[in-house]
Amino acid sequence: MNAVSEVRVSLFDREMPRPLAEALRPNTLSEVVGQDHLLADDGPIGRMAKSGVLSSFILWGPPGVGKTTIARIVAADAQAQFVQLSAVMSGVADLRKVFEEAKKERTLGRQTILFIDELHRFNRSTQDALLPHVESGLIILVGATTENPSFSLVGALLSRARVFTLNPLGKEALSRLLERAEAHIGKPLPLDEEAKESLFDLADGDGRYFIGMVEEVLRAGAGQTLSRSDLASLLQKRMPLYDKANDGHYNLLSCFHKSLRGSDVNAALYWAARMIEGGEDPNVLFRRLACAASEDVGLADPQALQQVITAWEAFERIGWPEARLFMAQAIVYVATAPKSNAAYRAFDAATALARQTGSVPPPKNILNAPTKLMKELGYHEGYKYDHDYPDAFSGQSFFPAELSDQNLEFYQPNERGFERELLKRVQFWSRRKSQKPE
Repeated sequence: MNAVSEVRVSLFDREMPRPLAEALRPNTLSEVVGQDHLLADDGPIGRMAKSGVLSSFILWGPPGVGKTTIARIVAADAQAQFVQLSAVMSGVADLRKVFEEAKKERTLGRQTILFIDELHRFNRSTQDALLPHVESGLIILVGATTENPSFSLVGALLSRARVFTLNPLGKEALSRLLERAEAHIGKPLPLDEEAKESLFDLADGDGRYFIGMVEEVLRAGAGQTLSRSDLASLLQKRMPLYDKANDGHYNLLSCFHKSLRGSDVNAALYWAARMIEGGEDPNVLFRRLACAASEDVGLADPQALQQVITAWEAFERIGWPEARLFMAQAIVYVATAPKSNAAYRAFDAATALARQTGSVPPPKNILNAPTKLMKELGYHEGYKYDHDYPDAFSGQSFFPAELSDQNLEFYQPNERGFERELLKRVQFWSRRKSQKPE
C-alpha cells in the first residue's frame, strides 16, 4: 500500500509542470551567467571546484544572481552531501541535527556542505555555533547573504570563510537567460525590441525575477508581438531593490552625499529619487542634506544650511508629495554651491590638539574671578577688554601658556565663494596680531 502511494506520488510529481526558473537552473558552473570573475577556470570558485579541495566561503550579492545554484553545483561536483537551511526559519537546534548527520557522513568518507541562505539573519550566538564545526572541517559552510558581511557577520566567522562578491546580472547575462528560455519553450518571446529592453530594465539585475517576468509573458498567451506599453500593462511595477533598514540604505545614502559633495546636481537628484521611490523617509535625506551643507559647503556659502533648514521646515508643514519641491530646491542649492570643508577640518585639527593637551590649564587672565580667593590667585589679572582697543582687538593670546608660542592656525579658508571674504578677515586679524597692540 505504502509502495503504491509512493509510486503514485512520484508519477504525479513527474507530471507536474516545473517553474521555468527551475527548468533553466544551471547544472554546471559554466552555465551560470554573469559571474565569470568567480566561476571561470581561473576564478577562485572555479579553481576550488576543479581541484576538489573545498573550503568555506560566503556568497555576497543581490537576489537572483545564482548564490543557491552555485552552492548546489559545487556540492554536486565534489560529490558531497548537500544540506540547505534558511536562517530565517532555522536555529541552533536545526544546526545540531546537521552536525550529527555530518559526523555520520564523515565516517562514510563523505563531506557535508551546509548551505545557509540569508546567513546574516542568524544572530551572533547562532553564528558562533557554526565556528567549531567550520574550523574542524566537519562541515564546509557556504553562506548566502544580501547584506555586507563586514556588518552582518561576526568577525570570527569571516576569518574562517572567504567572501566572494556576486554581481547583478547585466544585459548580456540576461540576454543569455532569455535565449535559454526561448530555446526551452521552442519559440521566441513575443516582444518587440523596445519591450525586450524594458524587460531587461525591469529585471534590475535579478535573474530569478527576470525569468518570472518571462513566464508571466508566456502565461498571457498573447497572439501578437507585445510593445513596451503592452508589457507595462501586463506586468506590475516592481519596487526598487532597496532595503531602507540595511546595507542598501547606507549604500544609496553614500551615493547621494558624495554626489552633493562632487557638485553633480543630476546624480544627487537621481540618488535622492531612488531612495524616495524605494520608500525612504524624506527626513533621512534632509538630515544628509543638512550635514552636506555644513561639512562640504560650509562657509563657502553660508546660505546653503539655511536653505536646507527652511526647506525641511516647509516639508514638515506641507507634507508629501508637494514637499518634493522643497527637497529638490535644497538638493539643487547644496549640489551647485561652492564647496569648502575648511571649518570642518579646522575643528578636527583643534580636536586632535585638545586630546593631546587636555590637562593643560587655561591662562588665568581670561578666567573670571567671582570670589576674593580667585582674585588673590590671579584669576582675571591682566585681562585686556578688546573693545578698549582699536578695531576692538587687543592681540592677547587666548591659548594656554604652553601653547601660546605656537603658530596655531586651524582654520585655513580657501578662496571659493563667500569664504574669500572670510580669508580676508582672517588675514586682517593675523596682521593686527603681529603688530602686538599695547
